[in-house]
Amino acid sequence: MDRVSPFGGGLRGRIIHNLAFNSYLQYMLTNNHYNTNLKHFASELRTESSSRAERHLWKSIKAKKLGVGFKRQRPILNFIVDFFAQEIGLIIEIDGSSHLTKGEYDRYRQEKLEKAGYSILRFSEGDVFRSTSQVLMQIEHAIISLTGETR
Repeated sequence: MDRVSPFGGGLRGRIIHNLAFNSYLQYMLTNNHYNTNLKHFASELRTESSSRAERHLWKSIKAKKLGVGFKRQRPILNFIVDFFAQEIGLIIEIDGSSHLTKGEYDRYRQEKLEKAGYSILRFSEGDVFRSTSQVLMQIEHAIISLTGETR
């Protein structure tokens, strides 16, 4: 039996065989909904378009400094998230001034990611610069909550 893929990217609207559909579905589920169709765009964001706030926060969370590993600009579902801790399903988003007009889209995006089982923390660029220690405490609290560990 053939079916139309519900997934975005290269499979959107194409008729695919059950075997291909099931393989793709299994890949998405075992790889945290990693969307290979967005890989090039994520790479470009990491190398050319990172905001100052993202680079500032990255210095504090990279290399498992908070006990879990984070990836930058990770393609998940049909979105690219700023930071992703795969082992605990935590997404961190940094909202710049462009997000002031994207409220509805941000809510839609967050709802889709949460329905897929991810926890999301959202900070403004201003908070990252003015209150870095508070931002890091909130991230640490989320890590503790999601891992069940105490520090």
